[in-house]
Amino acid sequence: MKSESASYKAAGVDITAGYRAVELMKTHIARTLTTGVLGDVGGFGGLFELDITGMTRPVLVSGTDGVGTKLKLAFLLDKHDTVGIDCVAMCVNDVICCGAKPLFFLDYIACGKNVPEKIAQIVSGIAEGCVQAGCALIGGETAEMPGFYPVEEYDLAGFAVGAVDKASILDKTQMREGDAVLALPSSGVHSNGFSLVRKVFDVENGGLNRTYAELSGQSLGETLLTPTRIYVKPILALLKKVSVRSIAHITGGGFYENIPRSIAEGFGVRVNRAAVQTPPVFDILAREGHIPERDMFNTFNMGVGMTVVVPSAQADEAIRILSENGVAAYALGEIERGEGGVTLC
Repeated sequence: MKSESASYKAAGVDITAGYRAVELMKTHIARTLTTGVLGDVGGFGGLFELDITGMTRPVLVSGTDGVGTKLKLAFLLDKHDTVGIDCVAMCVNDVICCGAKPLFFLDYIACGKNVPEKIAQIVSGIAEGCVQAGCALIGGETAEMPGFYPVEEYDLAGFAVGAVDKASILDKTQMREGDAVLALPSSGVHSNGFSLVRKVFDVENGGLNRTYAELSGQSLGETLLTPTRIYVKPILALLKKVSVRSIAHITGGGFYENIPRSIAEGFGVRVNRAAVQTPPVFDILAREGHIPERDMFNTFNMGVGMTVVVPSAQADEAIRILSENGVAAYALGEIERGEGGVTLC
């Protein structure tokens, strides 16, 4: 018997639209499949066979996050095929900070009205993020919730699971004075601080259409919607050849909140302010919003999506490896003894 419910549809939930959305997703999901995936989309749980070859004591590492109010920009621009990359990035970039390889990802999309084509666009971005991270999209949930979300809006979240041999978990207690702190450039604002971004640029009232000479022909909206960079593959390549002490994913809270999380007790970080390669969008944001530099560095990534601490003697080698893997890393500062925290000088 065909599954349908006229009564449920009259209440605002069209279950047949859900089935249509799943069919449209399948081609995108197929791009992400890896050797560990068992089964197909549509079951009650996603199955993944863990390959522990080469691991003595495998440890699972998980990370979960959403896209936040950056989604408002996707609604306003009616562009839904990149925010899924943001969702994956926010999770896998956290997982890699432990030294773990992301294995699989699941998403959760809640919407006011299930428009299958729009849901498929969202999932196409999620799939692209998974491809960039080398992990499989093995399941998810789309919830149609009329009266809870506006018809044109949705929320997006997800989680990633990775694995690492216990002996290979990054150990920041091995940190030493004089270790090098490297910066891995961001692709822009990424997915944090958008409540402030929206306020400064008044995005709900046409602010996204603004143009600035510094943005090289892109509109403000196009620049801000640039998806979060995924660092998994370059970091995995780095971990094979360099003694990485710790990694920090620079998200909400900026330098001052995130970098200290990767620093051992009794140490701090001295950042060379002049070395920070800050994209023009941050300068525009600070200028238009009259935001002090301290607040900028305590809210946004300021052009640094990730920091990596390595022994100073291996810094050049680390930069070379990252460059060969598509990331133009550079020296940002060094580890010093102190009470912790970040000092910009």
